[in-house]
Amino acid sequence: MRRNILHVGAGNLTYEIREIVGAAHQIRALGMEITWENIGDPVLKGETPPDWIREIVAELVKDPVSWGYCATEGVNTTREYLANEVNQRGGVQVTPDDILFFNGLGDAVAKVYGFLRREARILGPSPAYSTHSSAEAAHSGYNHVTYDLDPYNGWLPDLYDIRNKVRYNDSIAGILLLSPDNPTGAVYPRGVLEEIAEIARRHDIFIITDEIYANIVYNNNPKLHGSEWVGDVPAITMRGISKDYPWPGGRCGWLEVLNKDKDENFAAYVNSILAAKRLEVSSTTLPQMSIPRVMSDPRWEEHVARREKMFEGRANEAYDTFRDCDHVLVTKPGGAFYFTVMFRDGVLNEHQRLPIENKGVRSRIEELVQGVSPDKRFVYYLMGATGIVVVPLSGFHCARAGFRVTLLESDDVKRGWIYKSLREAIDQYVASA
Repeated sequence: MRRNILHVGAGNLTYEIREIVGAAHQIRALGMEITWENIGDPVLKGETPPDWIREIVAELVKDPVSWGYCATEGVNTTREYLANEVNQRGGVQVTPDDILFFNGLGDAVAKVYGFLRREARILGPSPAYSTHSSAEAAHSGYNHVTYDLDPYNGWLPDLYDIRNKVRYNDSIAGILLLSPDNPTGAVYPRGVLEEIAEIARRHDIFIITDEIYANIVYNNNPKLHGSEWVGDVPAITMRGISKDYPWPGGRCGWLEVLNKDKDENFAAYVNSILAAKRLEVSSTTLPQMSIPRVMSDPRWEEHVARREKMFEGRANEAYDTFRDCDHVLVTKPGGAFYFTVMFRDGVLNEHQRLPIENKGVRSRIEELVQGVSPDKRFVYYLMGATGIVVVPLSGFHCARAGFRVTLLESDDVKRGWIYKSLREAIDQYVASA
């Protein structure tokens, strides 16, 4: 091309969660049965949304309105319902005008980072969720800036690290946090959240909080909405239904803007996101229309409680499988449906491997492991030996070695086999050196 048409941040658009799928398809083509543990899709892993939610959606399909455009900001009655839900919690009060719908949170993330001034950086956690870290890095053209989550303290944010990076890097305009967290499953206590809000207040920056797993909290952890702890700090809270109904294919997420009136620059930024949405006419009508009907139904609270209990049992099952393994460090999740296994320092090396019976698979794995990170090497050998596909921790913008596995498998026997196979693979891999 006579002009370079490549965006300065294009090289930062990486998504290990799905990129590893390409390698898995190659291995499957060579005769290996694949078990997908790389992506958070409950439906793919056998969970069926309850009949009553599907019946509500089926009724809405018959309504001609559900087939048309809705307002750019979203369905008005749904925004009114959600604003009321926020206000009933206490804390920051919002209006329907503070609720803005998107075609899934991926769309929202792209807009939130894409319309920031390039020099304005968002400090995010490490391990990082790839959608956030890639979008933030791409908008700036530089590597994502991160603070540490401490594996020796339940994967909670390192507040000392946050304070120093905000204090000494004046390009940081906001702090991102995910609670419950992906990939670690950590849920942050009120004191930690309020301290992060105080750091933001002291340095006149805003907060982004991803709460897509807000209705999946267990093991006696607190269920807190951003409006309950952010105080007077401008903030954007991200919510959705993909993990709750569950309905990932509905592509329906929204932003809840908190304290927009506290800062003119923040208000102008939020308005620019809305202006960008107007170029797209509208967002998903049918899923939005379902929200007040589903969430006000008497069966909703039981549905949420049942799923939390289900994932609590699976989290404890996974933790019990790995907690006495000397080669790794594990923390019992408190929310979401992921489990992170971190290898202890010095455990992995380039000489370790797992036996792979299929010669074609073994040959391809040996090609794939050339020049990769130590945990990705383990993940590839695991895939070749067992067919289980997990995501290396290094794929989450993290310097620590490990992997993420889901708590989603609905078949109890198969889930037990997955965790047992992972544990055995770790022991065998480490002993092979």
